[in-house]
Amino acid sequence: MELARSVGRAGTVGVATCAGRRSAVAIAWTAILLLSMPSSGLAHAYLVRSVPEARAVVTAAPERVQLWFNERLEPAYAVISIWNADRQRIHAGDGRVDTADPARLSVGVAPLPAGVYTVRYRVVSVDGHVVEAQFTFTVRPPR
Repeated sequence: MELARSVGRAGTVGVATCAGRRSAVAIAWTAILLLSMPSSGLAHAYLVRSVPEARAVVTAAPERVQLWFNERLEPAYAVISIWNADRQRIHAGDGRVDTADPARLSVGVAPLPAGVYTVRYRVVSVDGHVVEAQFTFTVRPPR
């Protein structure tokens, strides 16, 4: 029945009409699904700044390494560690998410001699995404 109605003047069947309708329906359903997804489901925590900064060269070693993220972190799953060039952990072991600023993760470090240090972190943001990364900074002796 439907095909009989879509016969054009030249006597051809309107196959494009049927395919066009299916495409329109598919596009509509895709749009509905995308619009109904929560926006936080598309995001995840990412590092917005740190002290010291990634690849920084400093003459005064920090007392704490601090990381700030774009969203709150799950404290139970946030880990930060500092490693020297010999692959030894050198942090104080007090890594924590700040209760006053739940987007901030930090760890204390003992006085650092000159050298290259790697900051490694693994965090879970409140949306459930796991982010794991690292960066280095260098301590140079004062001149």
